[in-house]
Amino acid sequence: MQHDDAMPTGLRPAEPAPGDPLSRGGMPRGLRLRLEQLVASVYPEADTAALAERLAQAFWPGARRPRRRGRNPGNTLWSQRDAYVITYGNSIIDGEHKPLDLLRDFARRYLADAITGIHILPYFPFTSDDGFAVTDYYAVNSALGAWEDISRIAEEFDLMSDLVLNHCSSQSAWFSAYLQGHAPYDRFFREAEPDDDLSAVVRPRSHPLLRRVETARGPRHVWCTFSHDQVDFDFSNPEVLEAFLDVLRFHIDRGVRTLRLDAVAFLWKEPGTPSIHLRQTHEIVRLIRLLLDFDEAPVILITETNVPNAENLSYFGNRNEAHAVYNFSLPPLILHALLNGTSEYLRSWQMAMPPAQLGCTYFNFTASHDGIGLRPAEGLIPEDDIARMIETVRGFGGLVSMRRMADGTERPYELNVALFDALQGTVAGRDDLGIPRFLCSQAIAMALEGIPAFYIHSLLATRNDTEGVAKLGYNRAINRHRWDYATLEARLADPASDTAQVFAAMKRMLKVRARQPAFHPNATQFTLQLGDAIFGFWRQSFDRSQSIFILANVTAETVTIPAAALNLIDGNDWHDLLSGERVDELRGDIALAPYQSRWISNGVAR
Repeated sequence: MQHDDAMPTGLRPAEPAPGDPLSRGGMPRGLRLRLEQLVASVYPEADTAALAERLAQAFWPGARRPRRRGRNPGNTLWSQRDAYVITYGNSIIDGEHKPLDLLRDFARRYLADAITGIHILPYFPFTSDDGFAVTDYYAVNSALGAWEDISRIAEEFDLMSDLVLNHCSSQSAWFSAYLQGHAPYDRFFREAEPDDDLSAVVRPRSHPLLRRVETARGPRHVWCTFSHDQVDFDFSNPEVLEAFLDVLRFHIDRGVRTLRLDAVAFLWKEPGTPSIHLRQTHEIVRLIRLLLDFDEAPVILITETNVPNAENLSYFGNRNEAHAVYNFSLPPLILHALLNGTSEYLRSWQMAMPPAQLGCTYFNFTASHDGIGLRPAEGLIPEDDIARMIETVRGFGGLVSMRRMADGTERPYELNVALFDALQGTVAGRDDLGIPRFLCSQAIAMALEGIPAFYIHSLLATRNDTEGVAKLGYNRAINRHRWDYATLEARLADPASDTAQVFAAMKRMLKVRARQPAFHPNATQFTLQLGDAIFGFWRQSFDRSQSIFILANVTAETVTIPAAALNLIDGNDWHDLLSGERVDELRGDIALAPYQSRWISNGVAR
C-alpha cells in the first residue's frame, strides 16, 4: 500500500530496506492460482492478477518468499500438551514494574509446567473497550510495555494475538486521515446513509448503527457495529485488506503464532442484508488462511464468532478457513448443566457436534473477558431455562448485557459474571459446593475434543469485581479484575484460599492431561448415554492404545453407575487418572461424589 507523503508519520514503522520484490521471483503456481481465484470472487471489478500480486507483496514484503508448497491439512500443529491462558496484558500489576514483565514472570514461575500458550488480549494503544478500539496496530500500549516485552513472552510460550480487523478507534491515525480526506484512508471506512435499508443488520449492541461525522468531503455517516468509538472498516476497498496483511506480517515477525480474528463475522457489510457471515467474509478468511499456509512461520488461525452453533462451525469452511473456532456454545451449556443438575442439553449438543475435519480443531473455553454469550445457546437450551439461568446468575451478583433486534426490541446477549461466582450455587440457591462444581466445569473442558483455554480469572478463582463496574461504568468490567501481584502471590501461598485450591487442582489436571495421547485435540470422541446426572464421553488415541472414559457428575448428589456400563475391556489396568483409584478396587460400582469428575483410562501415565 502506498502512503501519501502528506500523511502523519507513524502509520507504519520504518522497516529495513527491502530486497527484490516478490513479483520478480514470482509466486508458486498453486498459490497464485488460488489467490487469484479468491481475489476474483471478492473483488470482481479489480485487475485480478495485479491485486493478487499486491496482496502477496503486502504479506511477503522485500526479500521474503512464500513456501514452494502450502501446508497440507493435518493434526501436527497441536497436541494434548497444548493449553492456553487468556489474559489482559495488565491482569497483574504492582504499581512499579511493567505489567507485561509481571505477566511474563507469573507465567514462567506458575504456568510454564502446565500451559503452552498465552493469549494476550489487545495490547495496542486504544481508546475504549479495554483494548478493542485500537489506535495503532504497530505499537504496544506504553502502559503495558513494549514490543521487546511481547517478543520475550513469544520466545517462551506460543503467543496468541488479536487482529482487530472489523473496526478501529475513532481517534486512530487512520480515521483521522479519513476525516481529513487523505488517500488512501479516505476510502478505508464503511459509509452508509440513514435512509439505507439497515433493518436486517444483526446487532450485538443496542446503540444506533450509524454515526454522523464531518469530513473534508462534507458530512458522512460511518458504520459502527460495536460502539461509536469503534468505526468499521470497508473491506470492499481492497486497500483495506492490503493494509491488514501488512499489519499481520508485522505481528508475525514479532512472534505471534496463533492469530485470533476478532469479530470477523461482521467484516463485510451490505445494506438490505444481515451484514453477518456474508460470502465475502468467508472468502477473506480463506485468503488469509491461504497465505498462512504458504508462510514459513506456522501460524494457527482462530475465528472469534459469538453466534449460534451452526453459524460458528461454518468458519471451518472446507478445511480452508479457520484452523480452530471458539466453541462458543460450550460455556452456556456447561453452566446450565451445573446450575440445573442435568446434562440433558449438554449431552444432546455434544452428540450432534461433528468431529473437527482434518487440519481443524475446537478451541474450548468456559469463560472469557467478555462474559458467557447467550446467542450460542439459541436452539440448544429452551428459552425458559435461559431465563432461569439469567435469574440464578443475577442472584450470584452477575449482570446481563442486551442486544437490539431488527424490530427495535432488546434480548439478552451475554451474562457478565466471574465464572467462579456463577457456580457458587444452583437454581436452588447458594451452597458450599462452589469449588467442586467449578472444577467439574473445567475438567469437562479439558477432556473434550479440542484445545482447552482458560481465562486467567478462572484459573485464579477471581470473584465478581463489582467495584470495577461502579468505577468504569460497564458490565464487562465485572470479570476484568486486576490483581496486585503481591496480593496474588499471598493468595497462592495460602492453601486455605479459593485461589490456591482452584489453581493447584487445575494445574494438576492439566499436567495429567498433557501425558495422555487420547486427549490429543483430534483424538476420537464418542458421547456416552449414562443418564442426565452424568455427562460422559469416551476418547481414544490415534493408535487405539489408550481409551479414556470421562465421567462428570453434574449434580449435588453422589451418583453410582456399574462399571459394566462402560464396557471396559478385561485384562487392562483401568484406573482413574484423577484419583489414582483402580476400577477393580471399586468392587464393580463407580461412585462419583457431588460434582466429581473421573478420567478412567487403561494404563497410560498418571
